[in-house]
Amino acid sequence: MAKAIRFEKTGGPEVMQWVDVEVGDPGSGEVRIKQHAVGLNYIDVYFRTGLYPMPLPGGLGMEAAGEVTAVGPDVEGLRVGDRVAYVARPPGAYAQERVLPAAALVKLPGALGYDDAASAMLQGLTAQYLLRRTYRVKAGDTILIQAAAGGVGLFVCQWAKALGATVIGTVSSDEKAELAKAHGCDYPIVYTRESFTKRVKEITGGAGVPVVYDSIGKDTFTGSLDCLAPLGLFVSFGNASGPLPPIDSSEFAGRGSLFFTRPTLFTHIAKRSDYDAMAAELFDVIVSGKVKTMIRQRFPLAEVGQAHADLEARRTTGSTILIP
Repeated sequence: MAKAIRFEKTGGPEVMQWVDVEVGDPGSGEVRIKQHAVGLNYIDVYFRTGLYPMPLPGGLGMEAAGEVTAVGPDVEGLRVGDRVAYVARPPGAYAQERVLPAAALVKLPGALGYDDAASAMLQGLTAQYLLRRTYRVKAGDTILIQAAAGGVGLFVCQWAKALGATVIGTVSSDEKAELAKAHGCDYPIVYTRESFTKRVKEITGGAGVPVVYDSIGKDTFTGSLDCLAPLGLFVSFGNASGPLPPIDSSEFAGRGSLFFTRPTLFTHIAKRSDYDAMAAELFDVIVSGKVKTMIRQRFPLAEVGQAHADLEARRTTGSTILIP
């Protein structure tokens, strides 16, 4: 038997239970993996609280890295001993071992460790589609990333800087401002004591920015729109403070024919060719040193309740790894 986190009802961190599970053998098109590191993401909180509904009882966790221990029939390109990582649905990565479709896995380059891979699959691939597919950032652009010291935020800051962009980012404290600045954020704004909208306008000489990447949601929605230049793009990719309010299209018209999108990672990686290409680009920028994974917290998987509590209280920065 292996251990895993399961929950039978939505609620606070206390609903997660560390229990024995039967893993079983992989079926057709499947592999079994022994997981060495599991990523923690805010989407896990959304599922735990019921903001994102899912069948219960169930598991949590969207990403992990580990070693293939068994291969089912009709699997090509993978064998026992391969080092792999994934970001996949349904949730269930909070586990010591797991059976998954082979199509969910990507092989790891030799220079990339399990911890780095597990911390990068969801957050790093999110940064990839934000910067390279949703709005293709180029040298000379000035962008705004909300929650710049968070997991996705630090990926975005570093990667955008490597692309030649000027990066403005919001943070909640001076400590987080220093962290963001050390990782490519040219203008960290401590939103708890100054208006980020006013500061963005000052930095850009009143012009605004062509794109805002916003994972905070309700609390920053209007301010983010006010930071955009005419024809700018508002990218909503999360809602840590709560869902966006009902959207009035006149808000976008009156501010200069703005664009709005609510992308998801799983839409972008739905095609295997896109998944492979995105992962290859992500692994390349990490292995090359252009982007560094920022693992700032580690918890035993059995103590994931504390990890969730810290994440929700915004006591974490960068990425958090759970050790099975």
